Amino acid sequence: MVVAAPGSGHGKTTIAAGLMAALRAAGHRVSGHKVGPDFIDPSYHALATGRPARNLDPFLQGEERLVPLLRHGSHGADIAVIEGVMGLFDGALGTEGYASTAHVARVLDAPVVLVVDASAASRSVAATVLGFAHYDNRVRLAGVILNKLGSQRHRDEIASALEATGVPLLGALYRNEEVHAPSRHLGLVPAAERAAEAQHVLPALAAWVRDGVDLEAIVRIASAAPRLSAPPWEPSGVDGPPVTIAAAGGPAFTFRYTENIELLAACGVEVVDVDPLRDQALPDGCAGLYFGGGFPEVHAAELSANTALRHEVASAIRAGMPVSAECAGLLYLCQSLDGVPMVGAVPADAKMTARGKLGYRRAVAVEDNLLATAGQRVTGHEFHRTEVTPSHGASAAWGWDRQLDGFASPTLHASYLHVHWAGYPELAQRFAARVRAHA
Repeated sequence: MVVAAPGSGHGKTTIAAGLMAALRAAGHRVSGHKVGPDFIDPSYHALATGRPARNLDPFLQGEERLVPLLRHGSHGADIAVIEGVMGLFDGALGTEGYASTAHVARVLDAPVVLVVDASAASRSVAATVLGFAHYDNRVRLAGVILNKLGSQRHRDEIASALEATGVPLLGALYRNEEVHAPSRHLGLVPAAERAAEAQHVLPALAAWVRDGVDLEAIVRIASAAPRLSAPPWEPSGVDGPPVTIAAAGGPAFTFRYTENIELLAACGVEVVDVDPLRDQALPDGCAGLYFGGGFPEVHAAELSANTALRHEVASAIRAGMPVSAECAGLLYLCQSLDGVPMVGAVPADAKMTARGKLGYRRAVAVEDNLLATAGQRVTGHEFHRTEVTPSHGASAAWGWDRQLDGFASPTLHASYLHVHWAGYPELAQRFAARVRAHA
């Protein structure tokens, strides 16, 4: 089942994570999924379900892979909860809703539950729900959950108005500051950065949803979803002796697509997490580096202070150790970030800016490099509020919209672009081959 909303800010993430936690507490095996490239919301899904975070995005992965990826990610679960993105029908601009929650729900033929913030309305909520129920008859609106109610009287007034719409009321949740998730410049604070607090809040969140939502009705709705016939996605690899790479983790590096790691594993690569804030050395036998996304700008001083690891990473890269870095990883590899020293593996300085860059990108590899061959085209996503200023000429990783992005060589690939490798397994295979050659 899909959890959607009329727009951002209605409480999708809180209620989706609460549903996952409440269903798990009730004895269900739950898998969590997020529509779109978001990496923060899935961190809460993983905490609530105890399973790896998963994304579903037709632009990044290809429409034809959505059902296989859902089947792969939900293997062993008896219910999949899919959190939407923005408003139900909001997709890539100028595409009539491509990559929207509604688009994904249609491809999966999944029922939709609409979460509505009712804090500033009463009977008008019914008009909103009625509009969403009939805007696109290919989307099956199975019910509504009211959020941020002020009183029982408030709830009863809206429930009365909803009767005429024919859309079932599945839950009524009252304002609860105990389950609030803090946010900052790029959205919510990832769960890994507030792990102790999130673990404490999770039981309260599950209880809040359990007491306000008809979980049995939710299970019936999900159980009525049509059977999916496409085979599950399987990570494809290349044979070879096992090798080890270090992947940046911890509070500063909270994001990488789960399937990217699974593709590396299929290539015989063991991925060992390293926390650049605290760990002093790379793991024994390390032959490659993978630095994903996160918020190094928030932890710049601590990252810089860990000189032992910074120097070892710099030395390893100079010696030819392959390194793939995405967004936050690019910042870490720069000479400096907001004026403090970083690894210095790429000839550039990075700094925070007043405005962010957000959007889907169609990119092409500028020349042969660690991950791609010249002319290879990929789809990806850019989401940051920093800029990188090169200090002198270097080969770019990708090009799009008449601009160049990142840095690349036969052993290094550092870019702002996040690419979901499920659509491009050859990137993982090429990286693994270079790591094995270095080992």
